[in-house]
Amino acid sequence: MIKTKMMMMMIKRTIVLCVLSLFTTFIYSQEKDFGIWYGVNVKHEIIKNLDLEMSAVIRTFENAGKIEQEFLEAGLDYKFNDYLSAAGSYRLTNNYEDDLNYHLQHKLFLDLKGTMKIADLSLTGRFRFQVRYKTFFEYVDDRIPDYTARVRLKATYKTSSFPLNPYVYAETFLPLNDDGDKLIGKNRFAAGIEFSITKRHSIEAEYLFQRDYLPNLLDENIISISYTLKF
Repeated sequence: MIKTKMMMMMIKRTIVLCVLSLFTTFIYSQEKDFGIWYGVNVKHEIIKNLDLEMSAVIRTFENAGKIEQEFLEAGLDYKFNDYLSAAGSYRLTNNYEDDLNYHLQHKLFLDLKGTMKIADLSLTGRFRFQVRYKTFFEYVDDRIPDYTARVRLKATYKTSSFPLNPYVYAETFLPLNDDGDKLIGKNRFAAGIEFSITKRHSIEAEYLFQRDYLPNLLDENIISISYTLKF
């Protein structure tokens, strides 16, 4: 019992430090842009442990004054047990490109997710393999599919007696194409809150700091708002 309480205190302190570090990075980042992401998610249990998930998202940039991309995504998520699940999905994106026009992109995702619960704290690790196919080719190399490995660690504090669930997470994008000269392509750090309206309806709001290293260094500060329906 004492060890569990000590572990909870250490984890909570770690979360607080992550949040402070997140906002410190926001304050001192040199080149800033601001965007808002709007999302609607639908989840439906097809059979036991197998869920269909669909999303529609709009992402803005340039101080939230212009749409950067909008996409539709659909996939399946299978839960092996309380600790391990796998998922696959397809995303069709209308993306703003360097020629100042919007072009379609196709993305495929394969996920493996592990979860561990310690009292009211849920720790989740996700490995995602991502493949992107572009339809706008500025360079010859753009015709080659873009392969990326993504690793995300998330901590969520949940209690059955309170509808607000705060969380923090960090995610790293690792480019896998041979011609890449950088180990890390992108980093994301976020802090947010899940609000369960009912068992079927929930809202999620978060602040996200994103540092993109490719092709050039770019920092983005993002507010994400999404609604989820489960049926």
